[in-house]
Amino acid sequence: MATQGKKVAASAREKRKLKIRKKVTGCSERPRLSIFRSAKHTYAQLIADDSHKTLASASTLDKDVQAEIAKLAKGEGAKTGSSKSVLAARAVGIVLANRSKAAKVEKVVFDRNGFLYTGRVKALADAARESGLVF
Repeated sequence: MATQGKKVAASAREKRKLKIRKKVTGCSERPRLSIFRSAKHTYAQLIADDSHKTLASASTLDKDVQAEIAKLAKGEGAKTGSSKSVLAARAVGIVLANRSKAAKVEKVVFDRNGFLYTGRVKALADAARESGLVF
Protein backbone atom coordinates (compact mmCIF):
# COMPACT_ATOMS: atom_id res chain seq x y z
CA MET A 1 0.00 0.00 0.00
CA ALA A 2 2.99 2.31 0.23
CA THR A 3 3.08 2.67 -3.53
CA GLN A 4 -0.40 4.17 -3.56
CA GLY A 5 0.87 7.07 -1.46
CA LYS A 6 3.54 7.82 -4.05
CA LYS A 7 1.01 7.72 -6.86
CA VAL A 8 -1.21 10.20 -5.03
CA ALA A 9 1.72 12.53 -4.32
CA ALA A 10 2.92 12.38 -7.93
CA SER A 11 -0.54 13.06 -9.30
CA ALA A 12 -0.99 15.99 -6.90
CA ARG A 13 2.21 17.56 -8.24
CA GLU A 14 1.05 16.92 -11.78
CA LYS A 15 -2.24 18.68 -11.02
CA ARG A 16 -0.40 21.68 -9.58
CA LYS A 17 1.90 21.67 -12.61
CA LEU A 18 -0.98 21.74 -15.08
CA LYS A 19 -2.69 24.53 -13.15
CA ILE A 20 0.48 26.61 -13.26
CA ARG A 21 1.17 25.91 -16.94
CA LYS A 22 -2.29 27.18 -17.90
CA LYS A 23 -1.26 30.62 -16.65
CA VAL A 24 2.51 30.72 -17.31
CA THR A 25 3.96 30.82 -20.81
CA GLY A 26 7.26 32.15 -22.05
CA CYS A 27 8.13 34.01 -25.21
CA SER A 28 11.45 34.93 -26.77
CA GLU A 29 11.48 38.34 -24.99
CA ARG A 30 10.54 36.84 -21.62
CA PRO A 31 11.21 33.07 -21.55
CA ARG A 32 9.93 30.63 -18.95
CA LEU A 33 12.38 29.56 -16.23
CA SER A 34 11.37 25.96 -15.60
CA ILE A 35 12.75 24.03 -12.63
CA PHE A 36 12.85 20.31 -12.00
CA ARG A 37 14.24 18.68 -8.90
CA SER A 38 14.83 14.98 -8.58
CA ALA A 39 16.00 13.11 -5.53
CA LYS A 40 19.65 13.68 -6.49
CA HIS A 41 19.86 16.65 -8.85
CA THR A 42 18.35 20.04 -9.68
CA TYR A 43 17.74 21.17 -13.26
CA ALA A 44 16.69 24.56 -14.66
CA GLN A 45 16.17 25.84 -18.16
CA LEU A 46 14.95 28.92 -20.00
CA ILE A 47 12.32 27.98 -22.56
CA ALA A 48 10.82 30.15 -25.31
CA ASP A 49 7.43 28.51 -25.74
CA ASP A 50 6.55 30.41 -28.91
CA SER A 51 9.55 29.00 -30.82
CA HIS A 52 9.82 25.75 -28.80
CA LYS A 53 13.50 26.34 -28.02
CA THR A 54 15.64 26.11 -24.91
CA LEU A 55 17.73 29.28 -24.64
CA ALA A 56 19.89 28.30 -21.65
CA SER A 57 20.07 25.48 -19.15
CA ALA A 58 21.99 24.44 -16.06
CA SER A 59 21.97 21.46 -13.73
CA THR A 60 23.98 20.02 -10.90
CA LEU A 61 25.54 17.65 -13.46
CA ASP A 62 27.34 20.53 -15.26
CA LYS A 63 31.02 21.07 -14.60
CA ASP A 64 30.51 24.85 -14.21
CA VAL A 65 27.87 24.24 -11.55
CA GLN A 66 30.06 21.74 -9.71
CA ALA A 67 32.85 24.33 -9.61
CA GLU A 68 30.38 26.91 -8.28
CA ILE A 69 29.19 24.44 -5.61
CA ALA A 70 32.78 23.95 -4.47
CA LYS A 71 33.29 27.73 -4.36
CA LEU A 72 30.10 28.29 -2.35
CA ALA A 73 30.93 25.39 -0.01
CA LYS A 74 34.32 26.95 0.78
CA GLY A 75 32.66 30.31 1.46
CA GLU A 76 30.21 28.77 3.91
CA GLY A 77 32.78 26.54 5.56
CA ALA A 78 31.21 23.27 4.43
CA LYS A 79 33.52 20.36 3.63
CA THR A 80 31.77 19.24 0.45
CA GLY A 81 28.74 20.40 -1.44
CA SER A 82 26.22 17.69 -2.20
CA SER A 83 24.35 17.86 -5.50
CA LYS A 84 21.06 17.49 -3.62
CA SER A 85 21.56 20.41 -1.24
CA VAL A 86 20.21 23.93 -1.13
CA LEU A 87 23.76 25.10 -1.77
CA ALA A 88 23.80 23.19 -5.06
CA ALA A 89 20.48 24.75 -6.08
CA ARG A 90 21.96 28.21 -5.42
CA ALA A 91 24.88 27.31 -7.68
CA VAL A 92 22.49 26.24 -10.46
CA GLY A 93 20.67 29.59 -10.15
CA ILE A 94 23.91 31.57 -10.37
CA VAL A 95 25.21 29.66 -13.41
CA LEU A 96 21.83 29.85 -15.16
CA ALA A 97 21.69 33.62 -14.63
CA ASN A 98 25.18 34.00 -16.10
CA ARG A 99 24.24 31.87 -19.11
CA SER A 100 21.03 33.84 -19.62
CA LYS A 101 23.04 37.08 -19.69
CA ALA A 102 25.20 35.53 -22.42
CA ALA A 103 21.99 34.72 -24.32
CA LYS A 104 20.88 38.37 -23.79
CA VAL A 105 17.93 37.45 -21.58
CA GLU A 106 17.24 39.53 -18.47
CA LYS A 107 13.52 39.07 -17.78
CA VAL A 108 11.92 35.67 -17.25
CA VAL A 109 8.66 34.10 -16.11
CA PHE A 110 9.12 31.69 -13.21
CA ASP A 111 7.63 28.19 -13.49
CA ARG A 112 8.10 26.11 -10.36
CA ASN A 113 6.75 23.07 -12.22
CA GLY A 114 4.33 22.00 -9.49
CA PHE A 115 6.96 21.94 -6.74
CA LEU A 116 6.35 23.89 -3.56
CA TYR A 117 8.26 27.17 -3.28
CA THR A 118 10.56 26.12 -0.45
CA GLY A 119 14.03 24.64 -0.07
CA ARG A 120 15.88 24.04 -3.32
CA VAL A 121 13.28 25.74 -5.53
CA LYS A 122 13.37 28.93 -3.45
CA ALA A 123 17.18 28.88 -3.23
CA LEU A 124 17.51 28.57 -7.00
CA ALA A 125 15.05 31.41 -7.63
CA ASP A 126 16.68 33.72 -5.07
CA ALA A 127 20.18 33.06 -6.44
CA ALA A 128 19.00 33.75 -9.98
CA ARG A 129 17.42 37.03 -8.84
CA GLU A 130 20.58 38.06 -7.00
CA SER A 131 22.63 37.31 -10.11
CA GLY A 132 20.55 39.63 -12.26
CA LEU A 133 17.49 37.82 -13.58
CA VAL A 134 14.21 39.69 -13.17
CA PHE A 135 10.98 37.78 -12.55
